[in-house]
Amino acid sequence: MAPSSNTTPTPPTLSSTRVTVDEGGATTISSIHPDIIQTHLLTRLDGPTLASVACTSSQLYTLCTQDMLWTNICHSTWPSTNTPRLLHLISTFGNGSRSFFTDSFPLLTNSDPTPTADSPLNPDSPPELISAVDLYYKGKLVFCKVIETETVSGWFRCSPFRLDLLDPKDMVSTPIRFPDCEDACLELEKDLALSWIMIEPTGRRAVNLSSHKAVSVQRHWLSGDIQVRFATILTGERGSSSEFVQYGIVVTCGESEGGEVQLREVSLQVENMDGKHLNGKDSLAILGRVLEGKKGGKRRRAEEEGRKRYQDYLERKRVRKARKLRTEGTLDTLCMAFGVLVFSSFWMFILCR
Repeated sequence: MAPSSNTTPTPPTLSSTRVTVDEGGATTISSIHPDIIQTHLLTRLDGPTLASVACTSSQLYTLCTQDMLWTNICHSTWPSTNTPRLLHLISTFGNGSRSFFTDSFPLLTNSDPTPTADSPLNPDSPPELISAVDLYYKGKLVFCKVIETETVSGWFRCSPFRLDLLDPKDMVSTPIRFPDCEDACLELEKDLALSWIMIEPTGRRAVNLSSHKAVSVQRHWLSGDIQVRFATILTGERGSSSEFVQYGIVVTCGESEGGEVQLREVSLQVENMDGKHLNGKDSLAILGRVLEGKKGGKRRRAEEEGRKRYQDYLERKRVRKARKLRTEGTLDTLCMAFGVLVFSSFWMFILCR
């Protein structure tokens, strides 16, 4: 069932929910023991469905907002959250696991302007960020990892923003068959799903930076590796190269000796419309606005919007590049004409003396 724009349920005003048993009478849900509802019914629901059920009656709201239910949902949705550090951190959110799910489940469709590259950083900017990443193939987990990144050093703020989950020599084996043709690559694009939750522990905020489904799959021309891209497009400073920025996640898949897919790279970078990577300072400023902003609506609709925004982003990049080349061509022509004019004037001056 597709999620609503906000998965935090609002307490209803009704005191009970009436369930028809047969034509001869009816019973209320209050006649069913709460333990039966919690252990045999509510545990079978996913997060969006559980949030919808909570809005049907005040009694169900009380049962549906138990933190243990939402903790189990978070663990089943994102196995990476089942670590001691994240278990403690999520418990400090406003409503615990329910608040974390509300922040992390929706996909980003934020179109509000983000801070410019020259805007000052918030003096209370977080000293670290935590990434919780889960990669699925046909609904089954194939890889998950949690990394912590410090954000206060000069190296982080001045260097290109890049988060790598794997060291250069690390490779993760998977049961996935390596695609040997273009049709197989397209199938891989449909079957892979990725979640990259960025958590700001100081402010107890989280956001999912992934598009969930891949936006493109390409084969590297030299190595033959498959590069699967997930991307979220956000707006920036109007009229600049950062008018639109891409939070791009690249999963590089190589082939093992047995013909299976090996994960060789899982990385996140922020890129502007000129193809340049933003540094840590600018990326942190954008991320701060995203953490405070409104999240997306229904996930399927958000996936479609995200794919469309990515295609629009590529088209804007192409137009910007073509316009830049034309401008540079015009300047080159003017410079050559000026040079010829100076050269001709010089020799005319010499010959006419």
